[in-house]
Amino acid sequence: MVEASRLHNPTLDRADTCSSVAIKRRGSPARSTAARPPAAEMVPTTSLLLLLGLALLAPGLSADQCVLTGRWINDLGSDVTIGAVNSNGEFAGTFHTAVMTPTKDIKISPLVGTQHNNTQPTFGFTVNWNFTDSTTVFTGQCFVDIEGKEILKGMWLLQSHVNSIKDDWKATKVGTDTFTRRPEVME
Repeated sequence: MVEASRLHNPTLDRADTCSSVAIKRRGSPARSTAARPPAAEMVPTTSLLLLLGLALLAPGLSADQCVLTGRWINDLGSDVTIGAVNSNGEFAGTFHTAVMTPTKDIKISPLVGTQHNNTQPTFGFTVNWNFTDSTTVFTGQCFVDIEGKEILKGMWLLQSHVNSIKDDWKATKVGTDTFTRRPEVME
């Protein structure tokens, strides 16, 4: 143990109190031995391990990251393609519905939307159907399930055109959808 007079003695320089000889003579607080270096020598290693641990936990490297961009398909066979999401969370894409309409040819229709930029983002998009006077809004969340698969869960609201306000009661339909990643097609 170092006596109090040596700890507070301004005439001693740092080399006298922290040299390897001084540490061996009095022992360090970490009780260094040949097998265990003094605590001061362990700080760089500890800092490196802490930095590595923080890097692995960073949101960008999260194992539960759900990315909205790409191709998705629902259980009815409708196909959604979402383009790149910009820094404001905005995106564009296309929707090709598999739900048949008796009087119109189905065409791929544009969609625009936004998402929150986090690991399992909430999102919303609007589809302006090219083959009918209807518009659909979707809202939901992009999840990663316990098996690591990305899933879009959401609700939709379809507003169809009607000729008068008295027919408004039949103009709106509501439903839910679950989309999964569309498997890549080899050409």
